Order: sequence, then C-alpha cells, then structure tokens
Amino acid sequence: MKLDLQQLFTRSLASEVPAETVAARPKRAARGGGIFMLLGAALAAVLVVVGTIYVLLQPVTLRIAVGPANSDDVKVIQALSHAFSRERGYVRLRTVVTDGATASAAALASKSVDLAVIRGDLEVPKDAASIAVLRKNLVVLWVPPPPKGKKKSKIATIQNLVGHRVGVVGRTEANVKLLQIILRQYGIDPAKVQIVQFPVNEIADAVRAQKADAYLTAGPLNSRITSEALNAGMREGAEPTFLAIDAADAIAQNFPAYESTEISAGSLGGVPPRPDDDVKTISFSHHIVGLKTLSDATAAALTRQIFSVRQSVIAETPAAQKIEPPDTAKDADIPAHAGSAAYVDGEEKTFLDRYSDYIWWGILGLSAMGSAGAWFASYLKRDERQNNATLRNRLLDMLAQARRADSHEDLDAMQAEADGILRDTLHCFEDGAIDEGALTAFNVALEQFHAAIADRRSMLMAMPSRPTVQPAPERPAVAAGVIRVS
Repeated sequence: MKLDLQQLFTRSLASEVPAETVAARPKRAARGGGIFMLLGAALAAVLVVVGTIYVLLQPVTLRIAVGPANSDDVKVIQALSHAFSRERGYVRLRTVVTDGATASAAALASKSVDLAVIRGDLEVPKDAASIAVLRKNLVVLWVPPPPKGKKKSKIATIQNLVGHRVGVVGRTEANVKLLQIILRQYGIDPAKVQIVQFPVNEIADAVRAQKADAYLTAGPLNSRITSEALNAGMREGAEPTFLAIDAADAIAQNFPAYESTEISAGSLGGVPPRPDDDVKTISFSHHIVGLKTLSDATAAALTRQIFSVRQSVIAETPAAQKIEPPDTAKDADIPAHAGSAAYVDGEEKTFLDRYSDYIWWGILGLSAMGSAGAWFASYLKRDERQNNATLRNRLLDMLAQARRADSHEDLDAMQAEADGILRDTLHCFEDGAIDEGALTAFNVALEQFHAAIADRRSMLMAMPSRPTVQPAPERPAVAAGVIRVS
C-alpha cells in the first residue's frame, strides 16, 4: 500500500480533536529536543577542534638569555627577534640580557628562561640541547713585535712562556681556564706563568704599553677585538709571532668541547696579511641551547626560522653570518635537540605527521559521540514511541468497536478520536520518534478503520428506523379506602 503523507495530514486537519480526547492521551515529550541536543554536541565538537587548531597555531614566545650587554651576541639575538616578529614567525624571541655566558647558563639551569647562549667549554646545564651554533671561536696566542731598537722576544713556542706574563683578553674566567688547559697539556705549571686579564676596551692600550709579553684572545675569526689588539702592537717592518698549539689534537681528545683547527694564512687580515703561514690552534663554539623538554615542533620551527631569516639579518648585523647548524652526531659534546636535528637532517615532521593520530582519534571520537547522541536522542523519545504504540493499539480497538457501533453519534466520536491519533502520529514522525515503517503500519490500520466506519455507516443507514416508544400517561393516585364509581 502506497504511503500518502499529504492524505494523512489532510485527514488530520479534517476535524478538531475534542478536548476530552486530548486530555485522555498521555502527554508527549517536547518535540525536537533530541535534535537540538545532537546539533549542540556537533557544534561543541567542531568548536573544540577549531579551538585546538587555533591554539596550536598561535605564536610561541621564548625567553633567551644572552650577554654581556652591547656584545655582538646580544646584537645578533636582537636582530633575530626583530626578524621573527617582522616575518610573523611561529616562534618569537624575548631577549634577557645577562652578564655573560656563565650567567646565561645559570638562568637556563634555573628554568627562568627557555633558551640561552652559552660557551661550549663551560659547564653546560643538565638536559641542555643545541638549537644552533651562534659562532665558532678561534684561540689566537701571539707575541707582539718588540719596540724599535729592542731585541726580538725569545718567546717562539708555548714552552717559552714560563716565567713570562701572558695577557688574557676579557674578564671571564673561562679564558683563563682555557690558557691553563693549554699550559698543562705542555707540562707547564700555570703557577709559573703570570696571567693578567685585561678588559676588552683596554686591550689595545695594554699592548701599546707592553703590559704583557704574550696575549691570548678567543673569538670569531674576524673578531674586532683580536684585530684591534694585533694592530695596536704593530711596529714598522715587524710582525707579531703567532704561537702554534701543536697539541691541539690531544687537547680536543681530552676535552671534547674543543676542536683542533688551523688559522689559515692571511685570515687575520693586515698588511702584509697575517699570519704568513697556517697556524695550528683550537676552537670552541657558542651555542643557542634549550632544554630537551622544549617540544620538538617548537625547536624545529625555531631552527628553521633562524636559517630562513639569516641572510636578511646579516645585512643588519654581519656577525650573524657565523651562525651554523648544530652538530647532529650522536656523540656531539652538546647534542642537537631532536627537533633541530630533524630539521637539519631533513626529517622534520609536517603538521599532519605530528597530529595525524590526534586527528584520527578525534574523528573516531566524533563518530562515537554521534552514535551516543543518536542513542541518547532515541532514549529521550522512548516515551513518545510508547505513547504512539498505545494510540495505535487504541486505533485497532476502535476498529472492532466501529463494526458494532449502534449509532452515527458513536461513529462520529470514534472518527474524531482517530483524527487526534493521526495528528499525534504525524508529529511523532516529524520528531523522528517513529520511522517510516511504523508510519506505514499505522496507515494500514487507519485505512481499515475508515473502511470499517464507512461500512458501518452504510449498514446503519440501510437498517429500518425503530418506532419511537411513547411513555404511558400517569394515572392519578387513588386514596386508600376510597371507592371510585364511574
């Protein structure tokens, strides 16, 4: 039998439902509540997903400790910070200026900052990992030329430093310890060498005044400090004597923070170029480090941003050209952060790689929520379905009653009640409390009911009308003991 909803709904509007019929039916649950709850749950899930993505894509600001003030290191970090903001990078930097590498390392160890610029030959904070190499430093050990008219210094090798004064550039104790390591490698007791420290801004005057017999600087290859110190000791027709650290390989083996290297001929500038031949020495690095607890994604993004803006920063701060990728070897003195190593080695994970598991779990979660929501909506409509089943059974009962009805008035009353049941059933179908199969079954019962009503009306109309019985007239009461004579 074809289901005609328009015909059913037209029938439901054919008559009004009597008030007593409405009152007799159980009260149905509010329509549409389950649908609104499902829509609300779906909207909430979408908002959670969108909110999560929004949070994940928000810029991350990292505090970086670097010092001392006005140093090239501070200028490079500040230039990187400005470039990150200008390029709207995912990682932003906030510079925290300290007294030097030692103070920066202490700040990172106390977790008051997220990153720090430290010297690789100093004590490295526990669980620190390299993000990038800010610069490599060469140790330059030299003897200035003698003043005019004086004999050339007898210091030609490191062993000749015994009994002489050696000027160390910079106030940090790290350079003093570095010189002591070199002396001990040659079997020299540091106590037999007079070590004098000179501030960076006083080294040129100290060289001119011959306050030391030899000098040690540690800095980048084109260090301004080293160049000024060498130029201050220049004498017409004389050149400084560079002391080779021939034991550089042994020092590097005993102290992994140092590397054996060479000062290439002419790399220190001057006229004529200095040195006139390759000089063996040692080097160490300044690192940008962060704790290993820094997320891999953040570390990779930071490393990527450093090298993506490096060229533009060099135009503002030439010292930025010394930035290098971290050493990704597993036996590196300061191991590279896992995220930085992934970027350097070309193994950086994409957004989908990092969050695919969460996305799939989210989809499964949404599916589970949808199933749970559908069950819950069905659960909320259980009273409505039970109510409709009761009304359908009532319709079937009225089908049998219609076949035995004695008057048109009884048929009219049953028809009105059936119209109310039809209206209720259509509302249940619209709310989703019953499906199309249940509505089809109801339609079959309703068609049978209407057929029974029509048959019974025809039968009642064909039956002869019964004579009307008039009530007998009342007789007057006769009093006791009175005889009525006609």
